Amino acid sequence: MSALGTPLPLPIADPAALARLQRRRSAPAQALVAPGPDPEQLNVLLETAARTPDHGKLFPWRFVIIDGPAKSALVHALKPLAVRQADPVKAAAVLSKLANPPVTVMVVSAPVPGHKVPVWEQELSAGAVCMNLEHAADTMGFSASWITDWYAYEPTTRPLLGLKDGEQVAGFIHIGTLAEGPVERPRPDMSQIVSRLG
Repeated sequence: MSALGTPLPLPIADPAALARLQRRRSAPAQALVAPGPDPEQLNVLLETAARTPDHGKLFPWRFVIIDGPAKSALVHALKPLAVRQADPVKAAAVLSKLANPPVTVMVVSAPVPGHKVPVWEQELSAGAVCMNLEHAADTMGFSASWITDWYAYEPTTRPLLGLKDGEQVAGFIHIGTLAEGPVERPRPDMSQIVSRLG
């Protein structure tokens, strides 16, 4: 074992893994149903998601599992707050994205203040955790959807979500099963977004 830690294997080409990444597609959250990951599978998913780039080894994020009766209670508590939104009908309708999936993981961005690593980089790390969690769920055979929606930003929901000062929701990662695969969506024209310096 080196001073830096246990050596890991070198990367090897894995065409199947690449093909999986190339066809990755977020699922419609409201269409996600059981089965979702069981507690053991969920632990593996979270451990995998936590293997994300993190400048300074600060771990500037945390996970909150939302399922079962706690999820039903949260949705019930959010309904009266939906009527106060700019579009109450839409705000109430999107709660199905939270209610329907069997398991939701709220990824909380929890930057360490006053550190030499800029807060922006710490927030990017929280976003990378969300994406790692989506990829991990896909490789375990589940479908996932990374969503925020109005209740991620509404100040009055912060106590319901257990957010501390300085924290914000990086994403609600909804995990479950789809009856059939989602349809493809438009992808960017790579010639419009790729350039070379110099």
